[in-house]
Amino acid sequence: MTAAGRWESPSSQCNNILNGSMKNKKINMLVLGLTGGIASGKSTVSKRLQEEHHITVIDADKIARQIVEPGRPAYKKIVRYFGGKIPDLVLPDGTLNRPTLGSYVFQNKSELQVLNKITHGQVRKEMLWLMLRSWLKLESIVVLDVPLLFEAGMDIICGTTISVVCDPKIQLERLMERNPELSRAECEKRISSQMSNDDKIKRSDYVLDNNNSLEELNRQVDSVIREVQPSIWVTLLEYIPFIGSLFAIKSVARRWWTHYEIGRQAKAD
Repeated sequence: MTAAGRWESPSSQCNNILNGSMKNKKINMLVLGLTGGIASGKSTVSKRLQEEHHITVIDADKIARQIVEPGRPAYKKIVRYFGGKIPDLVLPDGTLNRPTLGSYVFQNKSELQVLNKITHGQVRKEMLWLMLRSWLKLESIVVLDVPLLFEAGMDIICGTTISVVCDPKIQLERLMERNPELSRAECEKRISSQMSNDDKIKRSDYVLDNNNSLEELNRQVDSVIREVQPSIWVTLLEYIPFIGSLFAIKSVARRWWTHYEIGRQAKAD
């Protein structure tokens, strides 16, 4: 965002990331964190990774839907806490009325935090299990598709992070078109409840600018994957316990340092 308040293209803000210091370097990694605000185009990128590059994508939203199915621990906790506050929380077939629950929590930040606290732990456990399964299958890359990647602190386990961003006006238009049942005010609340594009950019290794065509977005995706794809030798080395541990420690330390630097700069400002 410029000083005048105008949107500045992520591609110009992060030119050093996409076209500068990291260019022509290989990154030793196994876990790739993918995030992006609501209606930013993250799902489109996820689909490209699966269909074109045949990479396993662990979808946090999909897992979040599964863990709140009737009978699951998270379902019981949600009904126990929100049941008295949302009259039509449970539908006749026993499933949660997700749109109503979503509308309620996005109107109240503290209630959204309660819901996240109930679900995030279960989502993490399931994602870690799926990551382990991919590791046992000797996959060189696994993608964690997580809308709240940075907010939930899950970027700490990622070797590389990618954010999909677009102009806030375009994001709002896309959300209103995708979810016509939501009012403009509701759409704005959902967008504002998430981390800003500027903060995502600061925390990301790569930024995909989704202001233009699908072809341009796909070109950016393909370029990033070519750059981060580890060689077969690196992948094999990572499966040697001691060496793999060193790679993991290096990745976590780098991510922790990024968190520290951002926090230090925020205090200075």
